[in-house]
Order: sequence, then structure tokens, then C-alpha cells
Amino acid sequence: MKQLFLLITLLAGISSFGFTDPTTEKLGKITGTVIDKNLQQPIPYVTIAVKTLEGAIITGGVTDDSGNFSIDEIPEGKSKVSIQFIGYITYETDIEITRGNRTIEMGQILLQEDIAALDEVTVVAERSTIEQRLDRKVINVGKDLTTAGPTASDIMNNLPSVSVDQQTGDISMRGNENVRVMVDGKLSNVPVAQLLKQIPSTSIKQIELITNPSAKYNPEGMSGIINIILHKNVNVGFNGNASVGLTYEENAKFNGSLDMNYRNGKFNLYANYGNNISKGRNHGHIFRPDDNSEQFFEFLDSGKSNLLKTGLDFYLNDKNTLSFFTNQNFFEGNTTGSTDILYYDNPSLDQLQGFLSENDNRSSQYNFDYKLDFAKEGHNIELEADYNTFTNDEFSDFRFTGASLIRDYSDFVDTDRDRITVNIDYINPLTETSKLELGAEALIFDTNILYQSNGETFNNDGILVDTPDTKFDYKRDIYSAYATYGKNYEKWSYQIGARVESVEEKADTNAVSSFKNDYIQVYPSAYITYTPTEKNQYQVSYSRRVDRPGLEQVNPIREWSTPLISSFGNTKLQPQFTNSVEANYTRNMEGGSITAGVFYRAIEDEINRAVFIDRTDLNKVILTYDNFDSTSAYGVELSSNYRPTKWWSFNASFDLYNRTQTGIAERLTTTENPTVEDIVVSKYEVDNIAYNFRMFNNFKVTKDLSLSAFGFYRGKSRTLQFTVEPMYFVNLGARYSLWEGRGTFSINYNDIFDTMKFAFDGELPYAQTGEFNWESHTVYVGLSYRFGGGKYRAKSRKDRDDREKDGSGGIF
Repeated sequence: MKQLFLLITLLAGISSFGFTDPTTEKLGKITGTVIDKNLQQPIPYVTIAVKTLEGAIITGGVTDDSGNFSIDEIPEGKSKVSIQFIGYITYETDIEITRGNRTIEMGQILLQEDIAALDEVTVVAERSTIEQRLDRKVINVGKDLTTAGPTASDIMNNLPSVSVDQQTGDISMRGNENVRVMVDGKLSNVPVAQLLKQIPSTSIKQIELITNPSAKYNPEGMSGIINIILHKNVNVGFNGNASVGLTYEENAKFNGSLDMNYRNGKFNLYANYGNNISKGRNHGHIFRPDDNSEQFFEFLDSGKSNLLKTGLDFYLNDKNTLSFFTNQNFFEGNTTGSTDILYYDNPSLDQLQGFLSENDNRSSQYNFDYKLDFAKEGHNIELEADYNTFTNDEFSDFRFTGASLIRDYSDFVDTDRDRITVNIDYINPLTETSKLELGAEALIFDTNILYQSNGETFNNDGILVDTPDTKFDYKRDIYSAYATYGKNYEKWSYQIGARVESVEEKADTNAVSSFKNDYIQVYPSAYITYTPTEKNQYQVSYSRRVDRPGLEQVNPIREWSTPLISSFGNTKLQPQFTNSVEANYTRNMEGGSITAGVFYRAIEDEINRAVFIDRTDLNKVILTYDNFDSTSAYGVELSSNYRPTKWWSFNASFDLYNRTQTGIAERLTTTENPTVEDIVVSKYEVDNIAYNFRMFNNFKVTKDLSLSAFGFYRGKSRTLQFTVEPMYFVNLGARYSLWEGRGTFSINYNDIFDTMKFAFDGELPYAQTGEFNWESHTVYVGLSYRFGGGKYRAKSRKDRDDREKDGSGGIF
């Protein structure tokens, strides 16, 4: 904590040096009141900007709760006053400060609603759009995506370069699962697969795909960051949204959400609740030709989650804002299943494993934020503190029949996880064309896992003994500071930055030190953008990233097990570093835009799977992780959103990538009475070239009725263990607007040809073929309703990254 205090004190000292603006003589002042023309009511927090006649900003401010403003330090001579507010037509007028008239009373300024703009900010758009910004792709989520499925997990496959494994819930970007998922710019202790299935799709405002993040961001994640931005209703008065949905094939999945907001004067109070109750069947088989055996898997997953978020924004004045929110996440789940192993040449070896797992976890988050705006527009400092806890109690019961040598047993795993994050960010627009950003962060992460079992295991001498208890403690403290500087020229802009991190890691197994690692790294980033015309933009970027081993990758406690496979972590894993370069071109057209890009990654100390044969039973396999030599990956991407006609629009994308993977696998030289001497170790490489194509179509039938069609194709690909067969699916949907646009009824028919599956064949460590299926051939019905009638927009709580993260409310 001393290091944390030192970092904040140091940055505060540096920042305070930059807080003092050059003193200017107070030559003139303007005052006035901003009024809604139709309602004849004052409008709070309206932006007032005083500019030169050429458009350069001199000074400015905002109206108070009564719509009044008073702005000083206006130089002598002619100036332009611009008064603007979201949802209203901008008002501009010229003024002149003279020696005889230094105070100008502008009286009442009447603002008139801009109907098109007001609709744009208060009503979710019908169709989604994609924007290519300096360091990210921004998907503005419309009703076409929010009605494509009930949760964030359901709509992720609709996004360029993003894929979600429908069985495991694992998410990947550009073919790599080393991606960080954030909600409103914040990490969560909740497992990502669970998190995505709990966020209602109707709560999502935008999704940012940040493939080459700047030094301002935590550098974790080789593939970058997926930031989910949720709606936060900041209209004055009482407003909200309610939604319900039902998905069904063999089992029902129910979801519901309620978002409420009350804004009045200096306070903005909001509360959100989400509920998800689901069941889902997974089944599959794996055939091994060497011993003519086949495994049949059957699982039924059940889950119930409840999420609650409450928050308060307190606007002390037009320069100071205090905010607080808390998230409470409750989840109960269980899985029942069986693994049936049949040996066709020798049925006496047949065995059956029955499986029951119960999982009960809770995550709590408490967040405090203070923001101070200085006189100069865009000049601010922000302090944020976040405390996140996660507890999980897991019970697993295994029952065996047939030829298995293992007796019935139960496992008990208790997990406690804490994370404290404190960061301070300072932004100073040095001139109209340049900006300096400084910041510091402390991230303190602590996990304790206790494993107990009443089963048996083989020791190193091959003797069955009682399974010992295991206590695993893992700590990671990260202290970092960053600086970025950006400047715009007429057609050029650039941003350079660097982040310095000091990392301390420590792992203890049963109170004995099993791993310790301390290191300091620098993570630079750079962006160059060239915009020759409004229709054309070119961009090149570079960043250095890190993939620190995940908890499941270092945890020595068994992650999961079947009769023939067990998975464990490796406490001695080292971090993996990536240098990433990419280039993009965006062409804006009358009906939309198209973006083409290429990327290249150089990867150091690659983390990947290692496959070993279990010495206690040579028919079994142990999966773990290890570090390997440096490797590389590259790819190309093409995405577009376009409206060919008034009634038809589409988003389409194609991505192709190549990745060289290195791994270790043990294999047996014979399958007839093998011994340990028959085990050989092979280091091997796999060159994987894979591609995906997806297209989302919207058809406007009438003013209230729209149809949609989504198609996805994934080409053949290779992993270290398998060659994965191609897969495709088609979804159809319809949505109807109700109650003068306040309600939306939607229905979807997913995977209409029932073609979604995971089919594969492999050679290591055994020759095998297999296929897994899940409930994808579903019908979804949903209804949402927006209520409340507030108009005036409250001042945003967060203003980071040029307002690219505004709207930070919602379930998380």
C-alpha cells in the first residue's frame, strides 16, 4: 500500500503543476439564462462556449440547475458565443466587449428541440452501425442486435472478428482467446462465460473492439479488449425500461430485466435488476480407433442468476461530481451428466461415470468516483476506487460402475477472490490541437482456494492413497503509471504513449512457496491517422501487450475430469508478451462505410497446452499448460455496414488469420500392453489458417415491422489437438414496434437448419474423432417497454477518452 500511496502522491504533484492555467486579465463577462422554447422551463448543464471569430475556443462554462450562466475572462473585441445541448438546435451569436461595455447581459436564450437528434439519443436505433475510430471499432447496438438474443453472449457472434464457443462460453477475438472483457471500462471477478450470459442484450448501448489499446489501458490480453458499454438513462425525471424473454428447444430459458432512473436537480439515482433462469443440454461422442472404444457424453446444465446494481451521481456544482455504485451478482448452477465408455472388442472393460456438480457463487463490487473539471474545456482530473469480491462454493459428486478401478468420491472446492483497483487520470488539452494524458493505477489481486476430497489417488509409487487436501494461495500486485500525448494537424493526427508496470506475483501450495515472480515492463503504444478527405481515412498503430497466466492456468488443483482426461494448471507459468502492429483503411460512403485492415503479432514465451500421459494409468491423459518458443500470427479483416435501399441494410464482415502454435505431447509407441518405457515426447508445431464470414441483414417492411436474417460460416481450422470441421448456421427474426415506439415485440428462429456443432478429428496423443452438439435450434420470444418522459440530459458521470465511454450505467 505504501507503493500505492507513493504513486498517487507523485502523480498528484505532477498534475498540480499542470493545473495552473496562465492568468489572464478579466476584461469582460457575459450572463444569461437558457430556456426551453416550448416548455418555457430552464435547462440545466447547457454548454456555453466563447470562441474567436475563426472558431478557436477562448473560454466557456455550463448553466446551473436554474439555467443561469456567468462567464468571465472574455478578451476585448468581437467574439462568438455558442450555446449547445444534446437534443436541441445549437444557438450562436456574436458579441463585442469594449472598454465602455465589459458586461453583456444576454437575457433569456430560447433553445428549440432538434427532433432528429433527440430521437437519436433517447430511442435505441433500429439498426446497428459500426464506426472505425482512432484505436477501436465501435458497434452502436440497435434493436436488430438487442432482439437477436436475450444476453450479451447471444449477440457476440454477430460482431466482426469475435466468436463465442456456444458450449463453453469462451470468447475469442481474431482467433485467440487471450482477450480481456470489460463492462463500462471495468474488469469483473465474475468468470467471463458466466458474465456474458448474465448481461441482458437490451442493456447494451455499444460494444468497443479495441484490438490495439493505447498505453492508457491495462496491457493484458494479446487480442486486445472487448468493452461492453451499457445504457444509463440520464434524462430528468423518472425513466426506465423493462424486458422479458423466453428461449426454447428442449429446455426453457427465461430472462428479464428492469432498469430505472430518477434525475432531479443535483442527484441522479438509478437501479437495475436482471434475472436469468436456464437449462441446456449438451451431448457428444469421441471415438478412438486404436482400441476401438467410444465415449458418449451427456450433460444437462441448469442455472439461475440475479443481478442488482444501484448507483448515485451527485453534482456538487458544474465542476465537481461524486459518484458511487454497487453491483451484487448471485448465481446458482448445477450440472448433471454421464460419460459412458464402450470398448467394442472387449465389453468387460466398459465403464460409466455419473456426474453431479453444484456451483454457488456471489460477486460484489463497490465503486467510488470523483471528477474535477477545470475552467478549460476538457481539462479534468478523476479519481476512482473499485473493490470487487468473489466467493464460490463448488461440490462435485462422481459415481462409477463397470470396470473402473476408481471408487465413488466427492470433491469440495471453496474459492475466495478479492481485487482492489485505484486509479487516477489527468487530461489536459494543451492547445486546440494537442492533448496530454497522465495516470497511475494500483491493482491488488488475492485468491484463496481450498480443495478437499473423500476420494483416492495414486501416489508416485503407484499406490492408492486418500486424496490429500490442497490449499492454493495466489497474490498479484501491479503498480503502473502511463503518459500519452496526441496532436492533430490538418489531415494528420498522432498519439504516442507508454505504460510502466511493476508486477509482484506469489503462489503458495499448502503454505509452501511454489512460485514467485517480480518484473518491470514498459508497454509503448503509437497511432498515426491520415484523413485526406471526409470519405477516406488511413491508420497505422502499434502496441505491446502481455498475457499473464490466468488463475485456471496456474491452479494446481484439478480443474475438471472425465474417466480418461484430467486438467491441471502449472504454477510455474511465465507471462507471454506480444508486439502488435496493424493498419486500417476506412471508406465512408453515402449509404455506410467499409473498413479493411491487416495485423501482425510477434509473440514471446507463448503459453499453450501441453499433453502428458498419466503415469498411474497409461490409458489416461493429463492436460496442462507450458511456455514455448516465440511465434507469430497475422491476418486480414474486412467489415462493412451499408444501406443499399431504404428498406434493406446490412452489416457484413470477413476475417482470415494465420497462427503458428507450438506444443508438447506425449504419445505411446504401442497400444498393446504399453509401459512407461513406451512413452515418447514430441514437440510439434501447427500452422492454423482459419476464416469466418458473417452477414446480418435488416429488412424494413413497414414503419413498425422489420425482419432480419443472419448467416455465419466458419472454415476448417486446426488446434494443437484437433482439426476442427467447418460449421455454419442461419438465424431468422422479426420485430414489431408497439405503443408509439415505446415497446418492441421480437421473435427469432435460430439455427434454422440445425447445423451448429463442434466436429473434429485428431492424432495426439491418440487418434480420435468426435462431435458435440447443444441446444441451438431454438425459438426466442421477447418483449421490451420503455417508460418515463424526461427530456433534459444530465451531466455525464464519466468523460474519458473523448466521451467514448459515456453512459456507464446498466447491470454492471
